[in-house]
Amino acid sequence: MNKRILEETVMRTLMKLSTLLILSVLVIILITILVKGLPALDLAMITQSPKGGFYLGKEGGILNAIIGSLYLAGGSTLIAVCLGLPIVLYLNIFARPCSRLVRFIRFSLDVLWGIPSIVYGAFGFTLMLFLGLRASLLGGIIAVTFLILPIMCRTMDEVIRMVPRELLHASYALGATRFETAFTVVVRQALPGIMTAVLLSLGRGIGDAASVLFTAGFTDHIPDSLLRPAATLPLVIFFQLSTPFPEVQNRAYASALVLTVIILAICLTSRALTGRYTKHTIK
Repeated sequence: MNKRILEETVMRTLMKLSTLLILSVLVIILITILVKGLPALDLAMITQSPKGGFYLGKEGGILNAIIGSLYLAGGSTLIAVCLGLPIVLYLNIFARPCSRLVRFIRFSLDVLWGIPSIVYGAFGFTLMLFLGLRASLLGGIIAVTFLILPIMCRTMDEVIRMVPRELLHASYALGATRFETAFTVVVRQALPGIMTAVLLSLGRGIGDAASVLFTAGFTDHIPDSLLRPAATLPLVIFFQLSTPFPEVQNRAYASALVLTVIILAICLTSRALTGRYTKHTIK
């Protein structure tokens, strides 16, 4: 057999095995969550806050954690967009391409992307102590913003770099300024990828536990202020699995099922919006 054909066959087999392995792990995780969590999931669990003794197997639900997770992830994603989009537009429109500053910023974002989330939690906790803040929804938002900002920036950066440079040159030739080109041409062209980056960052923020362990705190109530503690679904799952009661542990799998459904909904929304707005972009 020809050596090149043999190499192609081996690599194709390895790719198929890798794909099968990943899909198998995903299926096993989903089956485990469904089998153990679905029997423990009921309407009261997602419509009620915890009552006395909930973590001992008594009445109540996880509505506080669902709302707290949405508040925390939504707030941090909004701040990350407001900070990240100008950074990305500066790198691709206003700064000189391949300058030392641009390379340094991209390298810094890559390094920040690889930092473990617990480090962001420790940094956020230190910042809270410096500012005199207690564990609160605001503290959790700050920590998660630091966590998802480099992810969002690098994702949007790669998307915007794919915008044809001819569109920029045409915009400049028509008399548009860099600011007008950035927001009326580049952002519009890269909108599907930008929306995907935002929604994926939202999913990353809503599913993280380490960064909010010491910053957001925990409470059985729905937060009514940024300075109040907030429960999150990952921490609820952690606390429920830590108990010795089998009924509460089954509730942890039900909470994991709720979290998985939320993240799945975010991913499907991302795909749907990407497919919708891609029709209006130049390829």
